[in-house]
Amino acid sequence: MKQVITKAFAIAIIAASVFTGKAFAQEKTVMVGGAAMYPSKNIIENAVNSKDHTTLVAAVKAAGLVETLQGDGPFTVFAPTNEAFNKLPKGTVETLLKPENKATLTSVLTYHVVAGKIDSKTLMEWIKKNNGTYTATTVQGGSLKFWMKGNNLIVTDTKGNMARVTIKDVYQKNGVIHVIDTVLMP
Repeated sequence: MKQVITKAFAIAIIAASVFTGKAFAQEKTVMVGGAAMYPSKNIIENAVNSKDHTTLVAAVKAAGLVETLQGDGPFTVFAPTNEAFNKLPKGTVETLLKPENKATLTSVLTYHVVAGKIDSKTLMEWIKKNNGTYTATTVQGGSLKFWMKGNNLIVTDTKGNMARVTIKDVYQKNGVIHVIDTVLMP
């Protein structure tokens, strides 16, 4: 009897994993940091799997923003890679991650988020309609300026730092992520 129950349980586990695998396999995913990003998962559920965003994930945790980015949103996140964080002056990331700098870290991170689900096609339409630039207000309250350089979508912060969108339109259950190559500063 125990063997029958164990076999039935094993079959149920296999069936569940096959069904789940098929459900995910049918989704249109984008590869980021060596991992598939699933539109049925939220921003955090996907981001934690990207090898290119370990610094960003650590920063989001240190700032206490995990719950927010798991929420309904929708959010448009301009997600700097580890290499983008490495471009900052030596010691900047370590300093930002200290508990006493949580407010500054939160400000930097929320500066990379715009309310709503804004894909690249929409951004490019807005840029075209506004004579080559579009300015959006971030969740932090600052502004980001968007423009095109050839076929590249560029984001400029208020200090003049420019980030190129390297992977666009990574759809999430609660928004969209655009991967960028430079950390933006409020």
